[in-house]
Amino acid sequence: QVQLVETGGGLVQAGDSLKLSCIASGRTFSRYAMGWFRQAPGKEREFVAVISGGSAATSYADSVKGRFTISRDNAKNTAYLQMNSLRPEDSAVYYCAADVRYGDIVNGPQDYWGQGTQVTVSS
Repeated sequence: QVQLVETGGGLVQAGDSLKLSCIASGRTFSRYAMGWFRQAPGKEREFVAVISGGSAATSYADSVKGRFTISRDNAKNTAYLQMNSLRPEDSAVYYCAADVRYGDIVNGPQDYWGQGTQVTVSS
């Protein structure tokens, strides 16, 4: 069982940066691929980024490529999402997810979810 807790959300202005963290419980964090998703009001949850257990592989949604960076520190059981050049359309609740299969992070179903953290970008 893995529990995920996201932190780092907040209210920022367009063009600002924000770094989200996802802290995982358990002693096998490195076995899991980690992903970030987001859901804006009235919209479906969408994939943002994924990173493999050993950080060798990453993938991003086209909408965030070049602006967001996913990373992880297995010693701290933490995954991160560095968000730069934020836009109002990035406003959403951001969720992290964990799965032993890298492909399942992108395509589903994902094994574990956090409770989400709100990111609001004002124009």
